[in-house]
Amino acid sequence: MDKILMKNLSFYGFHGVLQEENKLGQKFIIDAVLHVDLEEACNSDNVFDTVSYAEVYEIIQYHVTIKQYKLLEALAENIAREILKKHKKVQEIELTIKKPEAPVNGIFDYFGVEIRRKRNA
Repeated sequence: MDKILMKNLSFYGFHGVLQEENKLGQKFIIDAVLHVDLEEACNSDNVFDTVSYAEVYEIIQYHVTIKQYKLLEALAENIAREILKKHKKVQEIELTIKKPEAPVNGIFDYFGVEIRRKRNA
């Protein structure tokens, strides 16, 4: 299966269990891999035969910057669910959500989650 890659999308959001996270917010970094059959788009060179990554970006941006979730798991699930619902050509999606400023007393690059969801047959 072919892939559309969206890497290191950065947004400011208000997700977390702690009240301070919901009030002050922090940066989130998203990677998305869309599994799509791109053969028709390759042959036609027509945007209507593929998945608009601009539209997918808007879905991710909405969930990260407007909606609010306690858990990264819920954020990832809701993003994946909406992308699969609105873009029928997407057969599978892999999402990685990174939280580089997590309120953990330690030295780290980020904490995060990675999920993979497939379209139901």
